[in-house]
Amino acid sequence: MMMIVCFPAGLRIAVLRLIRRPRAALPSCLAVLLLLPILAACEEGNANKPEGGAPPPTPVSVIEVAPEALPIVNELPGRIAPTRIAEVRPRVSGIVVERVFQQGSSVQEGDPLYRIDPEPFRLQVQRAEATLQRAEASAQQARQQADRQKELRNRKVASAQRYDDAIATLAQANADVALAKASLAAAKLDLEYAVVKAPISGRIGRAAVTEGALVVANAVLPLAVIRQLDPVYADITQSANELLQLRRAVESGAVAGAATPEGRADSMPAQLLFDDGTPYDIDGRLLFSEATVDSSTGQIVLRGEFPNPKGELLPGMYVRVRLVQGTQNNALAVPKQAVQRDLGGNAQVYVVDGDGKAAVRRVTAGRVVGESWVIDEGLSAGDRVIVEGFQKIRPGAPVTPEPWKPGSVGQAGAEDAGTAAAAGGKAG
Repeated sequence: MMMIVCFPAGLRIAVLRLIRRPRAALPSCLAVLLLLPILAACEEGNANKPEGGAPPPTPVSVIEVAPEALPIVNELPGRIAPTRIAEVRPRVSGIVVERVFQQGSSVQEGDPLYRIDPEPFRLQVQRAEATLQRAEASAQQARQQADRQKELRNRKVASAQRYDDAIATLAQANADVALAKASLAAAKLDLEYAVVKAPISGRIGRAAVTEGALVVANAVLPLAVIRQLDPVYADITQSANELLQLRRAVESGAVAGAATPEGRADSMPAQLLFDDGTPYDIDGRLLFSEATVDSSTGQIVLRGEFPNPKGELLPGMYVRVRLVQGTQNNALAVPKQAVQRDLGGNAQVYVVDGDGKAAVRRVTAGRVVGESWVIDEGLSAGDRVIVEGFQKIRPGAPVTPEPWKPGSVGQAGAEDAGTAAAAGGKAG
């Protein structure tokens, strides 16, 4: 691209004299002829330049800051936990003869998992049945003897002592029958416990024993572990200071409709994000928050519940949960692109002052809502914030403000954002 250079007036006079010389060489005349359009352009540029040398105002796109109600959305870390977990243990001692379940599969409550050798328990049942029969026979004999002594006493043939002894023998026989029935029930229960069943529905893990292993009733190590994974819990942590500030904001009226867990847990929606930022398809809800603060971290644990029909959420998985914890009244927000950073990392924006000039305003950017920064300090309602065009201006430069239209950001503006931030830092 050819650059147009404006020559001084003295140089233009020298060129005119060179043209009038009769003996001027032809190449010199050709060079002068080539310079004439350039001189004409300079003359035209100087004629169009405003008086005093001041540049015209730069057009910029602005928004007028107005208070609005914005949701308070917090993104908190959490981990997935099963809603129920059961450690499968044997209730009787014996040799495992069969493992029924498939490791890692889903099981239903009551499904058989292990079979312990049932023969010893069958023998106990038979022994208990025989004991019960003998006790019932003894009770029958004692009852007949008591009836006979009662009849003899009524005839005044037998003594009262023999009648009392017969009644006591009958009571003892009835007690033996009750004891035999309890022993039979216990033997049948042990026989039933020889089949180890699933206490809950869920996904079962690896098997801890194999066929032929000797297991002991109420052993410390479980035979397997079942976890219920639909739905699942998300144990979320939040700073106690943040919750305290939220409660204070509610009391002062700055925040309305705060869905705190103590009163509106069922109405507080929750959105789950995977570790890579991908949102989970199904939303959940917040159940409650702990009543204590972890002394080592200063965090409060909140528990959310999420459906898990596809089994995508696994125990121990790290996730992030978005919670809408209220609505901030009279919040001031500006588009993200309007907020710059100076060399010290402080947030700042360009505003149009009352004289129509650009000025740098240092602000405190609190949180992000959608595509906007919520400004906590530094702006007031009615301020005109420059969204586009601040890359071409400096503090104190006159500007022509125009309403900003979202989605009209150019590539050049995005590329110059870093340069403008550095320039604004020096000016501030």
